[in-house]
Amino acid sequence: MIWRLTAVVLATFIINIPMGWWRAGVRKFSPMWFVTVHAAIPLVVIMRLKSEIGFAWYTYPPMIIAYFGGQYLGAVLRKRKAAAAVTPEPESAG
Repeated sequence: MIWRLTAVVLATFIINIPMGWWRAGVRKFSPMWFVTVHAAIPLVVIMRLKSEIGFAWYTYPPMIIAYFGGQYLGAVLRKRKAAAAVTPEPESAG
């Protein structure tokens, strides 16, 4: 059972990375922002049901951490890429 939970937690994290990337590019609290935050929920519910981990109380903390962790990582990656595109690489002397 623990391997199923681990697999679903990892999949939830991975699914939310592009959602976080997308979320970082839209205006906060706009309709599209709400879509980016909630779009992965049906996939997560389907994974929970298909993997038979269900909705027991002990599954919520790792799932919530994975969900928001993926969102956060995606946003950070987008911001880093944007900052790298603006900041030119220093030329090497020599």
